[in-house]
Amino acid sequence: MSQHRVAVERTIDAAPSAVYAILRDYRDQHPKIMPPALHNLRIESGGVGAGTVFTVDIKLGGRTRTYRMRVEEPQPGHRLEERDVASSLVTAFFVQPAPAGGSIVRIETTWDGSKGIQGLFERLFAPRLMRKLYHDELERLDACARSGAA
Repeated sequence: MSQHRVAVERTIDAAPSAVYAILRDYRDQHPKIMPPALHNLRIESGGVGAGTVFTVDIKLGGRTRTYRMRVEEPQPGHRLEERDVASSLVTAFFVQPAPAGGSIVRIETTWDGSKGIQGLFERLFAPRLMRKLYHDELERLDACARSGAA
């Protein structure tokens, strides 16, 4: 089994603290930046930052899958992680100050790949579809942060 990694990075025109506040607020702010492929967010516990547990449906490549995620903040203010409780999938959000102002934000997902034909399809199609999804999410994050929503 090989490990897959997909990452997308963008400069956001807002302070790191404002960007991070949007990312960690699953009740009000984070849903605003989710692309249509990520839908039906249901909070089970918490709602802001570490300890939040939620489920979300993701539709990629014509297939919908439900994930149950637990939020961790290994580096509060800089790194937030969503860990699927039933698999190896981890999506991390990294936020750091940009040299010219604003923030550099990276979304990175890793998971252990499947075997056989499903593994082949994962290697061929998942990275491209996920990069498109994350570019959209970062565009929405930029718009949300610039609107002063945080």
